[in-house]
Amino acid sequence: MLDTLDAPVVRTWCRLSLAALGQAREEIDALNVYPVPDGDTGTNLYLTVESAAEEVDRLFTATGAAGDPTAAEALRAMAHGALLGARGNSGVILAQLLRGIAAAFGADPAADAGTLCHALRRASDAGYEAVAKPVEGTVLTVAAAAAKAAELAQLAIGATLSAVATAAYEASRSALARTTSQLAVLDAAGVVDAGGRGLVAVLGALADAVGGHSPMGPLAMAGSHAVEPVPSGPHPRTPGGPGYEVIYLLDAADDRLPALRAALAELGDSLVVVGGEGLWSVHVHVDDPGAAVEAGIAAGRPHRIRITHFASASDSAAPADYDQDADPATRTRGVVCVVHGLGLAGLCADSGATVLHADADRPPSSTELAAAIRRARAREVVLLLNDTELRAAAGAAAEQLRHEGVRVAVIPTRSPVQGLAALAVHEPGRRFDEDVVAMTSAAGATRYAELAVAEGESWTMAGVCQAGDVLGLIDGDVAVIGPQTGATAAIVLDRMLAAGGELVTLILGEGVPDTLAEHLVAHVRRANPVVDTVVYRGEQAASPLLIGVE
Repeated sequence: MLDTLDAPVVRTWCRLSLAALGQAREEIDALNVYPVPDGDTGTNLYLTVESAAEEVDRLFTATGAAGDPTAAEALRAMAHGALLGARGNSGVILAQLLRGIAAAFGADPAADAGTLCHALRRASDAGYEAVAKPVEGTVLTVAAAAAKAAELAQLAIGATLSAVATAAYEASRSALARTTSQLAVLDAAGVVDAGGRGLVAVLGALADAVGGHSPMGPLAMAGSHAVEPVPSGPHPRTPGGPGYEVIYLLDAADDRLPALRAALAELGDSLVVVGGEGLWSVHVHVDDPGAAVEAGIAAGRPHRIRITHFASASDSAAPADYDQDADPATRTRGVVCVVHGLGLAGLCADSGATVLHADADRPPSSTELAAAIRRARAREVVLLLNDTELRAAAGAAAEQLRHEGVRVAVIPTRSPVQGLAALAVHEPGRRFDEDVVAMTSAAGATRYAELAVAEGESWTMAGVCQAGDVLGLIDGDVAVIGPQTGATAAIVLDRMLAAGGELVTLILGEGVPDTLAEHLVAHVRRANPVVDTVVYRGEQAASPLLIGVE
């Protein structure tokens, strides 16, 4: 348990927040009925926090050998990243809450329980100040309850950082449950506030980061107040409401903001302006998006302008002009593969896929995944992840493209061998749903394994390993520990083929000699003469060998 909030804890908070929002993204999207029922609050919050986490990671990379940054520097980076990447009404408000927290830390290298308590109060106040017409029963209410609970906890003798963070989290859960009765539109739909649910996830991640004991889960609320999210998709837009959401970053002097707020308040509603020190994030719902942008031009320099038409945003996953009965040959369809290694990239590209060559040290963000989907230049896209850690980012990317009229199906392949199996049965001439089912079935019928080298002593499901040991992982779990690559791989193959199989795929990593493949092909032929074996050079750096059995 920690007594101070330092920069590494802030970094952990970012990562846990992103994971929690990724897990809850679809649930929060389904809860989204206020201020506009466009079903994207969870996605917007995920993208906002993803930008915050990336900014904090960049800060740590920049400091490098000089040591860790201070907590204040890390929090400022978190708030700045959230401001730059803020999406939607709730994302912009969350960015302002984080800015309030960062402002409370000043130049302190780290912070204790009292500082965190002050930071949560300042965050709540900043949130209310940023919204033109604050409404109770929203994320603002949840933030205020968290701040009050933190203050009460801090009054206790010997209150710890963890106690304050946990009190804020528990109070946010209770406050979230009460939002249903505080706002008529939530009561009518029988749901809690979507933005408030997202803040509960972020505060739960904070409690986890400093104490490691705050359980997160779908709608983790107190007792009988728990309610179920709406199982349906986005709700129809409220009649008579503004037709467009406009968001942009604005470079402008502080004294230009009152006139901007006044101009935008006349144009529409849901007005939120956050930021400071010359950089602002502007969010408003209007019927005339051009006038909203012109107001920004009058105040300063707007950039990163995003305009969303609510009617199209609330459509189903298929584009409005998508004809299920159209001739399949007339549809344009693409496949996007996420891979590590130039050899794998070449294999997928030769099969007609658009390739996202991922960095071995950093998984691609939802923004990078969305960019790869756009490069496919197709109305229908199948996304092959080939990695167990990318589901949340892929879901957020698919949601972004849905608003652009692109139908995206994410096949959560766990290994490149499953991706290759799916790609092998891809047929653009089939109906989209049929093609996705066939590719998913092919991937699911492929067991996967890989070899890795242990970096240090560790407990595994196969026993204790030491640094330098070769680990054989089958379906993600360590099954074999051995001293040599060839012998370990042979044992892994024997165990996989004991359950049957017709085709073995071997993908050699960077620097692995061809003799390893020759040895394994001969081994399979001796023990299983009816099983075919194919070998590719993947040149992936993370694993010397990938294995697939179909």
